[in-house]
Amino acid sequence: MARLLVADDDEGVRSFIAESLEQGGHDVVQAADGDEALSALAGRGFELLVTDLRMPGLDGMGLLRRVRAEQPEVEVIVLTAHGAVESAVEAMRLGAFDYLQKPLASPAQIRLLAARALERRALLTLRDQVVRADADAPPLTWGDPAMQRVVDALRKVAPTAASVLLVGESGSGKEVAARALHRWSGRAAGPFVAINCAALSDALLESELFGHE
Repeated sequence: MARLLVADDDEGVRSFIAESLEQGGHDVVQAADGDEALSALAGRGFELLVTDLRMPGLDGMGLLRRVRAEQPEVEVIVLTAHGAVESAVEAMRLGAFDYLQKPLASPAQIRLLAARALERRALLTLRDQVVRADADAPPLTWGDPAMQRVVDALRKVAPTAASVLLVGESGSGKEVAARALHRWSGRAAGPFVAINCAALSDALLESELFGHE
């Protein structure tokens, strides 16, 4: 269950969206305009905001700018009238996840788009956690001068797109070397994910790593 905020000055549309998302198991708060939505956002945490672009007072575009500046972790879906796609494109340029055109097709359409937005938010959160964990990983250190050749090889291959296989006895530091390789590569800003393949059965290995379809 996620905490969602729906902002629309049209009570009928707002209730329809809120009820559709509640049927999906989410905790939904409603706001009648942008100012009310901004107050709700300041009072409690939300994972997703669904907002109309045209509202009295603070409109959806202004609300989107405030959310991106103050709570960038909140995903945003914008609602736009039919024929106003340009405004929706501008909203996505400012950081909205996606847009829905009115009239809305069905509750299932709303729930599917919300699920996609929440999935992206969860993946970004996981990425940040993994990156922070990698930053706290032990540095690559050694005492034997023979290790200098290993380090030189790692630094040489790190900038390339080559796949690297590290072999060695248990406890010899393969994962530490792999983390150093990642840290020195052009992918350092992305997550380092360690997977214990031995814990996966032969039948499940491919589907666990790459998906079952």
